[in-house]
Amino acid sequence: MQIQSNFSLKKYNTFGIEAKAKQFVAVNSISELKSVLEQHQNEPKFILGGGSNMLLTQDIDALVIHVDLKGKTILKEDEDFVWVESQAGEVWHEFVLWTIDQNFGGLENMSLIPGNVGTTPVQNIGAYGTEIKDTFVSCEAMNIQTQEMKTFSKEECNFGYRESVFKHEAKDQYIITSVVFKLTKRNHKINTSYGDITKELEKQNVSIPTLKDVSSAVIAIRQSKLPDPKELGNSGSFFKNPVISKTQFEKVQQNFPEVKFFEVSPTEVKVPAGWLIEHAGLKGYRKDDAGVHKNQALVLVNYGNATGQEILALSRYVQKTVFDKYGIAIEAEVNVI
Repeated sequence: MQIQSNFSLKKYNTFGIEAKAKQFVAVNSISELKSVLEQHQNEPKFILGGGSNMLLTQDIDALVIHVDLKGKTILKEDEDFVWVESQAGEVWHEFVLWTIDQNFGGLENMSLIPGNVGTTPVQNIGAYGTEIKDTFVSCEAMNIQTQEMKTFSKEECNFGYRESVFKHEAKDQYIITSVVFKLTKRNHKINTSYGDITKELEKQNVSIPTLKDVSSAVIAIRQSKLPDPKELGNSGSFFKNPVISKTQFEKVQQNFPEVKFFEVSPTEVKVPAGWLIEHAGLKGYRKDDAGVHKNQALVLVNYGNATGQEILALSRYVQKTVFDKYGIAIEAEVNVI
């Protein structure tokens, strides 16, 4: 465990932004994490996971602690379910593929989402009709100040749409070290409710899909729409899908009858942010090395040497353009640092 100074974070964020950490250390165990926190108690700290849900707009004048805890454990199982614990540093997509190989169901719709397991509860990540909260049991987390371990139950995490307690009351207070999921061993709830999955399965001539079939369909869809961060810097979906009142939506619909939406409650609808951005004429828009992806308007990309400030300026331009046209505010899903 070595602390390095003036450390480049370019390889540690999926946008591929060049930014420096004042100090950097990777921790591979709970004891190393505890030791680092104890020794640097009064110094500013920045916790880094997979670097997939952040936009670095400046150097980080702090000790960057990269949580690189590895390992997967089957805690218990019965005839129908299995409880699996994953350490925080496991790559999310690799963990999902591992569960599918074991014929454990519940995570397949979230294949190919970038990032590590430890950050998934923070954002309550989700895709194609499923979210972390659907299979989440609990997570272990270390208190940054006291180094005490705490178990957060599903209820205590207070999950919402791309929301959790870790973005609010517990923000910057805990480091998630492991997550427990309850997955199915049989009678899997295959979710093909999103049209794209159904179409992809039809294309692959699959009529009775398995977990692997659904995962393969999701991977194919994501690869056709979303750029690989290793080839083109990005952070996946940059914006949340806005949830607005039906009253507001009806006003939008009067002017734009073709607008897409999903009903989320008797009084609210969710409008796809990607649709709004695309139909505001910004799909494929580029300014210098910062751009809106040509296949998926929800994704902002770094064509090579964009700075975090340039990506941020682009995101604000997108927000303003959408608001000016539709009167709908779209929020960033990505954490701007």
